[in-house]
Amino acid sequence: MRIWVNGALQDSADATVSVLDHGITVGDGIFETVKAVDGVPFALGRHLDRLERSARGLGLPAPDRELVRRACAEVLAANPMPLGRLRITYTGGLAPLGSDRGDSGPSLIVALGGTTRRPDTAAVVTVPWTRNEHSAVAGLKTTSYAENVVALARAHEYGASEAVFGNTGGRLCEGTGSNIFVVLDGRLLTPPLTSGCLAGITRALALQWLDAEEADLPLTVLEEAEEVFLTGTLRDIQGVSRVDDRDLPGAPGPVTAKAMAVFAERSAADLEP
Repeated sequence: MRIWVNGALQDSADATVSVLDHGITVGDGIFETVKAVDGVPFALGRHLDRLERSARGLGLPAPDRELVRRACAEVLAANPMPLGRLRITYTGGLAPLGSDRGDSGPSLIVALGGTTRRPDTAAVVTVPWTRNEHSAVAGLKTTSYAENVVALARAHEYGASEAVFGNTGGRLCEGTGSNIFVVLDGRLLTPPLTSGCLAGITRALALQWLDAEEADLPLTVLEEAEEVFLTGTLRDIQGVSRVDDRDLPGAPGPVTAKAMAVFAERSAADLEP
């Protein structure tokens, strides 16, 4: 495996950053995960737009967009595979111990790993921890993912593959690595960005391509929704077959199945939507 680190491709065994990189010591970094099919990334432009927004939100220098594109192209060419997870990581770089940044400039790492198509349905659990929609990093895709690691481990304990958060106001927010949609009284709804959820790329495309809308929803909506589905870069659209102890028979339901078909058709027709 070849990985792009700070300007050059390296073998994975030799690819390193300093143990004093701010992304390692304090989680001062951002990232994007991009789906790549036969070496071609999907919606890379949208991902780079979000990378720039996250950099601004974290106070990092704007990434060199063309450099990132070149790094992605080199990694994809060096590691051919049918379905890949392209990971772009951008950190505060070498810094003293503590929260202050150094002056050496950011680190940029691009790596690729193989993946497989997700199942059409998944079980999810709600977790007792909340997303802070008022946080300084709310809505930013940072490398500070410890909260998600803990929540996902809880989901696995209960035989689920995703955990769903409410926010501090008890409103529906998002999953650890997904956005969430519900069908309620025939309407297809998803929480607004003000809930603290990430502005997911697949979420945005689903809102654009489907008859869906944003709505402020209580977490308890999951107890009554007719259908539930998740969206994410590597999930595309994935139906939910169980929420906590509540089964949703026949998942993916008709609205979800239509959404899956529309997304598959539109995304295949345009790799840079």
